Amino acid sequence: MKICIIGAGSSGIVAAKTLKQHQIDFDCYEAGSKIGGNWRYQNDNKMSSAYRSLHINTSRKMMEYSDFPMPAHYPHFPHHSQIIDYFDDYVAHFDIVKNIIFNTKIIDVSFTKNRKKYLVKTDKNETKEYDGVIVANGHHWNPRLPEPMFEGEFEGETLHSHYYRTPEIFENKNVLVVGIGNSAVDIACEAARLHTGKVFISTRSGAYILPNYILGKPFDELSKSIPHTLPLWTKRFLLNTSLWLARGKQADYGVPKPKRPILSEHPTNSQDLLNLTGRGKVTIKPNIQKLAGKEVIFEDNTKEKIDIIIWSTGYKMTFPFFQNDFFPAQEVENSNDLQLYKRVIHPDYKNLFFLGLIQPLGAIMPLAEIQSKWIAQLLTQKTALPSDEFMWLDIEKTENSLKKRYKESKRHTIQVDFYDYKAVLEKEMKQMRAE
Repeated sequence: MKICIIGAGSSGIVAAKTLKQHQIDFDCYEAGSKIGGNWRYQNDNKMSSAYRSLHINTSRKMMEYSDFPMPAHYPHFPHHSQIIDYFDDYVAHFDIVKNIIFNTKIIDVSFTKNRKKYLVKTDKNETKEYDGVIVANGHHWNPRLPEPMFEGEFEGETLHSHYYRTPEIFENKNVLVVGIGNSAVDIACEAARLHTGKVFISTRSGAYILPNYILGKPFDELSKSIPHTLPLWTKRFLLNTSLWLARGKQADYGVPKPKRPILSEHPTNSQDLLNLTGRGKVTIKPNIQKLAGKEVIFEDNTKEKIDIIIWSTGYKMTFPFFQNDFFPAQEVENSNDLQLYKRVIHPDYKNLFFLGLIQPLGAIMPLAEIQSKWIAQLLTQKTALPSDEFMWLDIEKTENSLKKRYKESKRHTIQVDFYDYKAVLEKEMKQMRAE
């Protein structure tokens, strides 16, 4: 057996390590010259969204791999350069670099004639046959602009947050950041700290702002002590109480509270936003009504002179190596919705796995590690899958549950709760033992 791994980011390298531990032969293809994916600043694979000041927004203890802790001298929320050093040490420690083929893009994946294996073609005009494919190419690299674009024309500069690197572009300019996710807030705060122009954030529905710390400890580490089996209303009560103790009401700082209850949309982590809005350095605005030359008109009929707009409006789920007659890649890119069994497996494609294609309330890396272990058990037949019918029913059930809880948005199509999802995968590995 030989497996193809596409991508050597945080998910691809843990897949490589796990396959090696299970004595499964593999090749891992990476478009750039080094590992690290989205976390490598100025990555020459041209797919990284990392900006110079980027730090992780989940604490190191929550983000690290289970068998390779981050160095104890690292801060609670390391800089991207420290994360890359950690990744480099990881692949060296487990001796997997020799299986990574750098500077090589996968341009096509298809079935062999008997549909039992996969043909994988690279941009070096080489085609190899594999028993399975693990897709780990990430989902934060192909920028999505507002759809449809706002009415009118804008005469200033525009930039998607994917291409943002340093705050000098904001000097002496009025800045509008569209979106209120983690990157949007980071960028707005950087612009505000220059103190050279006005800074606005435009958001359709707002977001719950979570601090990095509470009572002197990383906020996300407190979730370890809360049983994941608690009903959703109890989790909401505990989280709301914790937030009230940590910083009171966010509306008092000038950041409106969303209309939907907490845990009905992805929250935003920031230790800085409320301080800056409270000081008037960042102003929250509603959705854009119209672009009007050098001004932007908002849905509350206010208008502001803007010099530069940063579109922090998310990313497309893109698989450039899938042709549409093999896999509905374009359909998935348009909808940002790929229905998979336990977020990993499409029932119609044997031994085709999607790794890290999740948006957790927490870190992706430990979950990608568990996904990798499950994949390795399936490949070595230590674990079996249920019937296709069962998988499709489970996919439908998961989709209905997601729609019931979250507002309809392309951002929430792959949402998972960290501990709930971790428990689901662990149960799957124990429950479906191969006979």
